[in-house]
Amino acid sequence: MNNYLDVLNEFKSVIGNKYVLTHKWQKQPFINGWRYGNGEAIAVLKPGNLLELWKLIEICVSNDFIIIMQAANTGLTGGSTPYGNDYDRPVIIINTLRINDIHLINNANQIIALSGSTLYDLETKLKPFNRDPHSVIGSTSIGASIVGGVCNNSGGSLVQRGPAYTELALYARVDENGKLELVNELGINLGDNPKTILKNLQNKNYNDRDIIYNNKLASDDKYSKIVRGIDEDTPARYNSDKRLLYGASGSSGKLVVFALRLDTYPKPKNNKVFYLGTNKPDIFWKLRREILSKFKNLPTLGDYLHRDCYDAAKKYSKDNFIVIEKLGTNFLPTLFELKRNIDIIAGKIKFLPDKFSDRLMQFLSLLFPNHLPKRMEQFRDRFEHHWIIEMSDEGINEARKYFKQFFNERDGDFFECSKKEGQKASLHRFVSASAIGRYHSLNINKVGEMMSLDVAFPRNEKYWFEQLPKEIDDQIEKKFYYGHLFCHVQHQNYILKKGVNAENLKNQLLESYIKRGAEFPAEHNVGHEYKANDTLMNFYKTLDPTNTFNPGIGMSSKLKNWK
Repeated sequence: MNNYLDVLNEFKSVIGNKYVLTHKWQKQPFINGWRYGNGEAIAVLKPGNLLELWKLIEICVSNDFIIIMQAANTGLTGGSTPYGNDYDRPVIIINTLRINDIHLINNANQIIALSGSTLYDLETKLKPFNRDPHSVIGSTSIGASIVGGVCNNSGGSLVQRGPAYTELALYARVDENGKLELVNELGINLGDNPKTILKNLQNKNYNDRDIIYNNKLASDDKYSKIVRGIDEDTPARYNSDKRLLYGASGSSGKLVVFALRLDTYPKPKNNKVFYLGTNKPDIFWKLRREILSKFKNLPTLGDYLHRDCYDAAKKYSKDNFIVIEKLGTNFLPTLFELKRNIDIIAGKIKFLPDKFSDRLMQFLSLLFPNHLPKRMEQFRDRFEHHWIIEMSDEGINEARKYFKQFFNERDGDFFECSKKEGQKASLHRFVSASAIGRYHSLNINKVGEMMSLDVAFPRNEKYWFEQLPKEIDDQIEKKFYYGHLFCHVQHQNYILKKGVNAENLKNQLLESYIKRGAEFPAEHNVGHEYKANDTLMNFYKTLDPTNTFNPGIGMSSKLKNWK
């Protein structure tokens, strides 16, 4: 560390001692991924405004440091932390959460999101205008950042909107000659040099006349048509779709994004959640095709949950469910931070077990009564496959009539949720994502590795529910399935039997998906868990020719200039 004292002092002169983190325990929440990946960094920097961020990048580039950009660090594939310690240059993490301003423009029909702003804050800010952000539910709840969602082409549960996307952004890149440059594609006249541009944006020193309205998109304008293409042999959405790779969108940390401009959406006047169940996957296949091809009104969302995953979430995600329900989604990032700190402290005390926070929270959750509605529990006993479909406004009556007729003649049933039941159903599906990790943590001595795969199947796929060959199935202890049925994105989670080679099994599974015409990942981004295909790799190299930002992403080279 002594070799870097002068540089660290430079950082401190920009943002102050408090926001330059160099001690091991200070860095832990930033160098460890939310679920996957970790590695060392000589410092974590936390700038408080856009100009500070620019100055920090200038210092890093002049010293030939690797820069890993990070906001909420809620990614599932390790894409916003170091991965291992085999980089060829010193690593710096820059966390942007202090730069959290959101500007509303054009009567709140669009927003300007600065680099560390979160979806939760955006949802709150739009409420008085009866408008919604581009992504809700899961990402909103965990405090995910707006910029992170766009950079990772995140998808989510919403049927009418596509992955988070914009062609309007303000970002920095390093060109092929190693020169740092600021690129203003935000569509706002802010000045002609970095210092002026960044200060004017930070201080909202612009007016309506400075805002440019042109043909550049601030959202995906084709997705609702694409998702209706039920006979197409390609997926509806996936991370390497070249249609949605543009500038900051899909950049995976290969740029430093200062701000994004995004569309917002009118909030529906009424919403209604329908809870569906069946024991035959073919029933949901038919229902999906008819809704997408015949309904005038697309559903708002449609989330699938298998019975085994329902049970796991009921037992192992009960604490998360109760925290969100009782304390609100804004407390969840605080909870995650608390958990991390408990585990850091517990790691210093020899007699406490690994994953102590998980064990403690699991024990406390047992003290609370059953948190799920009676009708959901009855469907759990009756049906293996569960589907939560939300309709809005005119679509409510359309769905109500259709479901009555459909299930009058076929296996399965449905019920209309009360407002409270609908909230609980959606929340139960959301927290199911954390159940797999908790199950694995508490049973780590009895089972093998955990594997979570994020797969986009073709829109015409009939056999959407996985049936594994015996030679693969015999290697798996537990399977947990959930996903977004309308777009055929499935989250396939496996707990392997002890002694099973996870890498070999993963390759077998991915090969089986390729044969079925699937793409992966669908919405979690490649991170360090998936190999980026040629489309993504060429995009990354164009954005970052010197491999300064987030090297190693998509299992690529970590070396300077991609050597």
